[in-house]
Amino acid sequence: MEKNNKKRPNSLTNAPLQYAPQNEIGVVYLFAHIARKKQFRIEKIRPQFPDCIAYRRSGDQEKLVRIEFEYRSSSFKAHHHDTKKCDCIVCWHHDWPDCPLEVIELKKSFHSVPKVWIQPVIKSQWHNLDLKHLDWGLSKRATIGDILLMYRCYPDKAIRDIFIITGELSRGVASWRNGSCYSAAVKRLCKLTAPLFLEDFKTHRVLKTAGFVRRNFQGNLLVSEYWAYIHELITKRNPKTLKILKKYDPEKM
Repeated sequence: MEKNNKKRPNSLTNAPLQYAPQNEIGVVYLFAHIARKKQFRIEKIRPQFPDCIAYRRSGDQEKLVRIEFEYRSSSFKAHHHDTKKCDCIVCWHHDWPDCPLEVIELKKSFHSVPKVWIQPVIKSQWHNLDLKHLDWGLSKRATIGDILLMYRCYPDKAIRDIFIITGELSRGVASWRNGSCYSAAVKRLCKLTAPLFLEDFKTHRVLKTAGFVRRNFQGNLLVSEYWAYIHELITKRNPKTLKILKKYDPEKM
């Protein structure tokens, strides 16, 4: 990572890159390391659309596969590429649920550290948090395995439930407002016997300066960089969660 860069992407495990790719070039590099495993024989990498001409083994034959590399699958649509002239998109993040082409999302092949989100929940939706499994509206940057800290808004102003994302994102009609949204299946990880209140964040030596705290937890909040402090608050008040959250220990993330 560049020394003057104050932030870095998620770390990867079992990958030729130390960190998750941030552009299309990184996608190409990672794909080169798994192409053979996925039965591809690369014939050409070129600057024009589609980016790659390959053949994939199918029984005792090989089938032509025209591949376009994108960081996000939705960029294929944003670039106005013709789906009739391509067979497959290789990307890092698949955020185009209705894509008519095959999509190979590389983050499924290279383990990426889960992200941590605070999800505000208005009072009329609190009853849903008593369920073990549900479908929930999420940021389009959310992915399987991410942690959701469910923040019950006024009058509770507390995090009492932790969920994880278990399903792929899909886009559909929102149930709580006009318009559409991204959503996915989520599963309860645990319920906090001793919840974290907004005031706990506002008086914390470090968290009180965080932008999401100053904004009173409004919006879908990516808080991964503060997970070490939040994890400490959770486990000190709820010692039993140490075992439950072992997989998500900050030192491993």
